Amino acid sequence: MSPDEKLFKDSVNEFLSKTLNPVWTNIDSEKRIPTEIINKMGEQGLFAIPVPEEYGGQGGNFLLASIAVEEVAYNDPAVATAVFTLLNNSWPFILYLYGNEETKQEILPLVGKGRGFFGIASTESIGGSDVAGERTSARKEGSLYVINGEKIYISGVRESLEQLDLGSWYLIARTGKPEDKHRGLTGFAFIGNKNGRKAENFEYSILNTIGRHAISTGLLRFNNTPIEQKYVIGEENKGFYLAMQGFSLARILVSAANIGAAKWALEQAVRFSRERRMFDDRPIASYQGVSFPIAEVAAKLESARLLVYKAAQLADKIYIKKEAGYRPHDLNYWASIAKIMAVETAFNSAEVAMKTYGAYSYTEEADLFRNMLGVLSYYVGAEGSQNIMRYIVARELIGREYVKA
Repeated sequence: MSPDEKLFKDSVNEFLSKTLNPVWTNIDSEKRIPTEIINKMGEQGLFAIPVPEEYGGQGGNFLLASIAVEEVAYNDPAVATAVFTLLNNSWPFILYLYGNEETKQEILPLVGKGRGFFGIASTESIGGSDVAGERTSARKEGSLYVINGEKIYISGVRESLEQLDLGSWYLIARTGKPEDKHRGLTGFAFIGNKNGRKAENFEYSILNTIGRHAISTGLLRFNNTPIEQKYVIGEENKGFYLAMQGFSLARILVSAANIGAAKWALEQAVRFSRERRMFDDRPIASYQGVSFPIAEVAAKLESARLLVYKAAQLADKIYIKKEAGYRPHDLNYWASIAKIMAVETAFNSAEVAMKTYGAYSYTEEADLFRNMLGVLSYYVGAEGSQNIMRYIVARELIGREYVKA
């Protein structure tokens, strides 16, 4: 890191160590991120980091956003607040790039201040990985689009619709024919809540998840829900391509969250292996069966962090610095590799920590289960399953003509 990046990392960690770290287990148990914590994180400049200041962002880049998300996850290793943070850094940037001026000014400043939320609403019950096959429809009626359908496993539902001044998502809906697949999808900035006023003909519910409890996961239901033309992001029927850019950026930050959580779990394993003594009053770290798995996690974690930072720096070359010779498509490979390594390292780190603790890890007092269940959400599929990441890497490396979905 440069001196400025190191200073940023230290300042973020200092802030979070006082505001988030002391309460992370409580908010996981209570299943709610307090609104005041979201507000304070916004005041600290942890949201909309890559978005220019004139739109209410921080005027930073994706490497700084990755550093921030990593520190958030380290201080909340159940990763709930990290999920909130990464969404409010990746998808607002897509809105900044492709939204119209009025919509950007309506949404982005509130997100940057920690008073609003802008996430992603793409997953449907028919299959989250099949974005091109989505069925939620957007029918044009005069100056309005009318939305019908349902989205599931959507993050930030309660926070958006019950806690904050504004709750919104990048909503993907079909404006073309079903046979058009990815060529018939459009992206919308859907506002579900503004100052306590809910969208018309719109309902939601909260799912009961097994981990990262502090951030809600829910369903969004649309029954002839109107959206004005001004909320179209980019061009009609081009939403799939913009969403793919958003997913690559979000996956970098997902990876950053996982290395932050992995670092926490690794430190727990190291500390406990020193303190726990058995047999001839020897620390269990003296046994290779304990110390070698810890060493292997450390090696994987350092490797994963380098991949995350490399992907973030590439994103900055493409989107922030706009260097010649780079294009958004180039990010697919590195973002997917970073997610493969970071997510699986985080789960491995949680597993090693629990095995190091032994039976104590299976109690609520140890808090290790909160970490494992949090990173498990990404291990099993959030922001793209691990097998989809492998498919993308294979496709980019070997060639689309050889590797087909």
